[in-house]
Amino acid sequence: LMVWLRRCTHYLFIVVVAVNSTLLTINAGDYIFYTDWAWTSYVIFSISQTLMLVVGATYYLTFTGVPGTATYYCLIMAVYTWVAKGAWFALGYPYDFIVTPVWLPSGMLLDLVYWATKKNKHSLILFGGVLVGMSLPLFNMVNLITVADPLETAFKYPRPTLPPYMTPIEPQVGKFYNSPVALGAGAGAVLSVTMAALGCKLNTWTYRWMAA
Repeated sequence: LMVWLRRCTHYLFIVVVAVNSTLLTINAGDYIFYTDWAWTSYVIFSISQTLMLVVGATYYLTFTGVPGTATYYCLIMAVYTWVAKGAWFALGYPYDFIVTPVWLPSGMLLDLVYWATKKNKHSLILFGGVLVGMSLPLFNMVNLITVADPLETAFKYPRPTLPPYMTPIEPQVGKFYNSPVALGAGAGAVLSVTMAALGCKLNTWTYRWMAA
């Protein structure tokens, strides 16, 4: 019974984190329509995606103890996002909005650290967290370069539910942040270490709670 409960707790956590990561991903793509706040939103959502990715992937990785699990977790996020984007496509939005699995390279780096350090959790937290935090904003920007022009997309697919202050205007690039990738990567690198540690701790707490 305890084994069954522990497994259910584990899979429930994976599903919850992956679903929330998917929702954050949709928001990160949605910022294209908010062209006046594009870089601000990009930084915020890049960091939020990074943190959700690293806590879930670290939890999953340390739970199984098998290098490659973090990449598999990122694949789950990608598939969830593709399914969710299907709903956007049905509403008339472009399907190439954001469908590139930008999390996979970050998950591969996490797996590589875990494998190279011979499953050392402290190295995973420090090096893996930093690498994920620094890499995801970069890959996210590479992904955004491949999609249609933000301003053109915003006017071609108007959002009737947007409040007046959110209507697309000429983007103020550089008004808030001169380098959104650098800012997102810097903040993400610091915060991801904490979230990676939380992912490892959640794994321990899950075992202790189920064994109590």
